[in-house]
Amino acid sequence: MDLRALRCFVAVAEEGHFGRAAVRLHLAQPPLSRRIRDLEADLGCRLFDRIPTGARLTAAGKVLLPEARDLLARAERARERVRAAESVREVVLGAVAGAGLDSCPAALAVLRDTRPGLRLRLHEAPVTDPTGGLRERRADLALTRLPFDTSGLTVRQLGVEPLVAALPADDALAARSRLHVRELAGRPRFRLPAGTDARWRAYWLAADEDTPGPVVASVEECLHAVVWDGVTGILPAGAARRHARPGLAFVPVDGHPPSRLVLARRADAPDPLVDAVAAALADAHASADPLVGVHPVVPVAHPAAVAGAEASRPA
Repeated sequence: MDLRALRCFVAVAEEGHFGRAAVRLHLAQPPLSRRIRDLEADLGCRLFDRIPTGARLTAAGKVLLPEARDLLARAERARERVRAAESVREVVLGAVAGAGLDSCPAALAVLRDTRPGLRLRLHEAPVTDPTGGLRERRADLALTRLPFDTSGLTVRQLGVEPLVAALPADDALAARSRLHVRELAGRPRFRLPAGTDARWRAYWLAADEDTPGPVVASVEECLHAVVWDGVTGILPAGAARRHARPGLAFVPVDGHPPSRLVLARRADAPDPLVDAVAAALADAHASADPLVGVHPVVPVAHPAAVAGAEASRPA
């Protein structure tokens, strides 16, 4: 049943006159009359008696009128709900190991002005998932890090972040200002589980595959492994700021490629709103202080470890 014909029917019924109904609907009278005739043909009955003063509902028309009003009201409610759903959209942003999160507040400020109906929700992905939830469709866009298998994804590099070695605070290397990744050779490392993306796993291990150490699935587990098991490993430099605590030291490390921050999304899911979020994040990162997210790292160590290191130095 044509909603436009029902609107014409209700207007004629309420006005009692074809001409006045046409004026009310901003229609010429012939198209209005044609829609009423089409509706009558569709229902197989007359809806109006034409009388000298206009039009009068037939018995069938009287039955149809409340039904038509209800149908039109329901259609309008449906239209409003659909528009409301479109005006408030949620985009899920995956994040891996704190990648690029320092630029999010500036991007959100821009998006609040330009996309007031947008709701951005953060999905903190485990470090075992470098896609940030994209492959499992838990995220629409991800702030993450290379290297990993990017097949089926579109990736845009935002910048690089130096690395730090996470060490027990009483480790002999904890008071160093910098160290080379070779100096960590032979030490147990925290390791990502088997089955994790091979390139991602090898990058963060930064050692031989058979290097011993506990298996971890989150940054917190990495840090607990350092404190509880005395192992070491490499992390993004921002970890020193986000996760500083007693018992841990973070020392800048050379000799391993820096972490490449990227925005990733599924190549098969174009979406103008996701495009807008990606552009805002990229602009915010590009215009930020170049040290945001890549701060120089001061070792965070227990005072006793520093004192011990000082005492061991020759006079």
